Amino acid sequence: MFITELEQIVATQSSEDLVTIALYWFDLPQFYKQVKWILKEPTRVIIAWTYTMPEINESAGVVFKSFDRVDCEPFWKPQRKLLDNKYMSIDFPFEPVDRDDNTGPFDDYFMFIRLYSAYQTAKDKSSELLTNNVMEKFKFAWNEDG
Repeated sequence: MFITELEQIVATQSSEDLVTIALYWFDLPQFYKQVKWILKEPTRVIIAWTYTMPEINESAGVVFKSFDRVDCEPFWKPQRKLLDNKYMSIDFPFEPVDRDDNTGPFDDYFMFIRLYSAYQTAKDKSSELLTNNVMEKFKFAWNEDG
């Protein structure tokens, strides 16, 4: 993206305090160059977020891992690898800050899964990954360990 496009579409130079981003969708060197240009110095803040594999309990983890690595696998884009290792393999030219993880309620779990790019790609190809059978496995596993 050229500077004129950046100014028209996103922001002008040194005009923003904060940028939030799901990094795995972008050409990182190009993005870093642009975000450094947009953010105000010296307090540049970038929130680079990602999804991680939810950890509910051991039984739900087994069901989820099968769903994620078998059912969804053909629909994942290559960028998915960045999520799997929580961005640890990328060059991040900013000072990192960690936060606590948490897992929400059962219904939110499926809202999360329905946001998967693999789920959306499958749906676009008329494939429903969250079949009744899969949902029942999740429900049983969710309650099994606690």
